[in-house]
Amino acid sequence: MQSLKHHFLMAMPHLDDANFAGSLIYLCDHDHNGCMGVITNHPLDITLDALFDQLSLGGDESPHRNAPVYYGGPMHKDRGFILHVGDSQEWDSSVQVEENIALTTSMDILKALADGEGPEQFLVCLGCAGWEVGQLEDELKENSWLTVEGDEAVIFQTPPAERLAAAAGILGVDLNLMTRNAGHA
Repeated sequence: MQSLKHHFLMAMPHLDDANFAGSLIYLCDHDHNGCMGVITNHPLDITLDALFDQLSLGGDESPHRNAPVYYGGPMHKDRGFILHVGDSQEWDSSVQVEENIALTTSMDILKALADGEGPEQFLVCLGCAGWEVGQLEDELKENSWLTVEGDEAVIFQTPPAERLAAAAGILGVDLNLMTRNAGHA
């Protein structure tokens, strides 16, 4: 099994699952236990300001308070997953996904953001996406997803509505021209 950690999953146009249609997922882990990631292109109708209030973190003066909160996926929707640039060693519960990309789930990073500190580039996601062993591989065989290596600029510097197309552009494809039928027997 080839690991797809630090890869994008791009929902094929015919994927009509309400949780994943039109999604660009960044995979943070993929091993013999399954895989998990966060959807990077579906901002919710709330900002960090509302999250700071709900968690009593202050944040009234934070330069980050107007940042969107994202729908990260259908699993653990009550938990925050912060995908960010930087070192995972700075935070209590964090893993280094790639050299300069980490995923943190501890409250200390949200407190730092409320205080106007923390990483400069980040996505705060509620929930995550996960697959049991072999499940994603089956979905790939069914032509539900297209994969490409992850790109920091697509995640953190591209507007959310353009991220899926930007990831597909890495492969030189236009998802709108893709067909449901795979080109193999």
